[in-house]
Amino acid sequence: MKKRYALRSSSAPIGSYAVGAAVARTGDEMSGPALLLAGFAATGSAAAASALLAGITAAAAVGGPVFGALLDRTPRPGRLLAWALAGYAAALVVVLAGLGRLPLPVTVLIAVLAGLVGPALSGGWTAQLPRVVPKAVLPRATALDAMTFNLAGLAGPALAGAVATLYGAPAAVVVAATLVAAALPSAWALPKARPLDRAAAPAPHGTPEAASISTAPAVHDAARDARLLADLAAGFRVIARVRPLARATAASVLSCAGQGVLVACAPLLGERHLGGAGAGALLLAVLAASALAANALLSRRPDLMGPDALVRYSTLVLAVALALAATGHPVLLVAATVVAGIGEGPQLTALFAIRHRDAPERLRGQIFTTGASLKISGFAVGAAAAGPLALASLPGALLAAAALQLLAAAVTVPADGCRSARRTVRRTRPAPAARTPGTPGPADRPAPHRNAPRPKGH
Repeated sequence: MKKRYALRSSSAPIGSYAVGAAVARTGDEMSGPALLLAGFAATGSAAAASALLAGITAAAAVGGPVFGALLDRTPRPGRLLAWALAGYAAALVVVLAGLGRLPLPVTVLIAVLAGLVGPALSGGWTAQLPRVVPKAVLPRATALDAMTFNLAGLAGPALAGAVATLYGAPAAVVVAATLVAAALPSAWALPKARPLDRAAAPAPHGTPEAASISTAPAVHDAARDARLLADLAAGFRVIARVRPLARATAASVLSCAGQGVLVACAPLLGERHLGGAGAGALLLAVLAASALAANALLSRRPDLMGPDALVRYSTLVLAVALALAATGHPVLLVAATVVAGIGEGPQLTALFAIRHRDAPERLRGQIFTTGASLKISGFAVGAAAAGPLALASLPGALLAAAALQLLAAAVTVPADGCRSARRTVRRTRPAPAARTPGTPGPADRPAPHRNAPRPKGH
């Protein structure tokens, strides 16, 4: 009998979830700057370092949707998540071992393979949240979940810069891999999914004969693959057709591309304006601290602004921050990172709220990991473009990132010009209530009897 698994409430403590998510995400946030610094130290080229960062994020566009669909179909999503974390940690060590020993394209290819499970560290965790907390407290839990990203963004780059300064860039990569692996117990302990009977579900293409093909192993595998592909297509259709979700997803991808430019330029900004490449990683920690503070305030007033409007205005704040960073003045550079955090933190919280609101329960894992993979891919494009752009003009690269943020904000405006991005339902005029024959009607006129002839023209 075929089974499908859906989300359910669980008694698993939110503390275990939060600790696991924070540790895994700290390792993830540390791995990017650590690889940048390790690549820069091994090659001496900002373009090579940004290519390495782009490599570990580029494959997310493929890995995210598939991983999310598998999460939705497995009875133990936590264990699948744990295996993904183990693979990512091992891949970081392999990439580090290849730097300086293997040709750079080979090392980048290994990073690309590692990126296939990258969305597990972001969307894979968040998709499990409705199973950990009651629905009534989900909005507040969503803000707290986003704060683990901010906390990771604060601790990760700071640890990368500190460890790289004290012990060298390779040690920073090792610590990042260790942190990702440390989240394995929390992921393994996530609750089971509740099985739903799929026997009553229609066969593929609505054919009754499809119900009998499961008796043949080879045909059963083909049917299972077809269902997986159908689920993938369904997830993409939801993202494309639910307009608020589509706008938020497109805006987040464009915004993440601009953030990828900023992150890739951080070592160069530190080297030119703050006295060292490691100081550039510390700039990212300042940004994360600001985002954490902004989300802490937002968690106290989650109803302050609708999530659709919050995505738009926070993206505009990011555009202002990148324009400030393009000045290159040390004081304005620090101020720009603070302003960027004020935009980045609430933007992520609002994006999660939109996904929880608009994602169907049976596709929740896929939509979260697909959204995460699209964001990571946008980040990868921005990081890859940042190297050549920064070599030509560092201020020009940052201004290009600011233009991406403006474009992302424009995408969030509804096409019909409505002030609210909420989905609306066409209101239908209720049918008039039936009246007993002979009872008074409008203006005290008696209603016609049931068998009375109707006037012509009605």
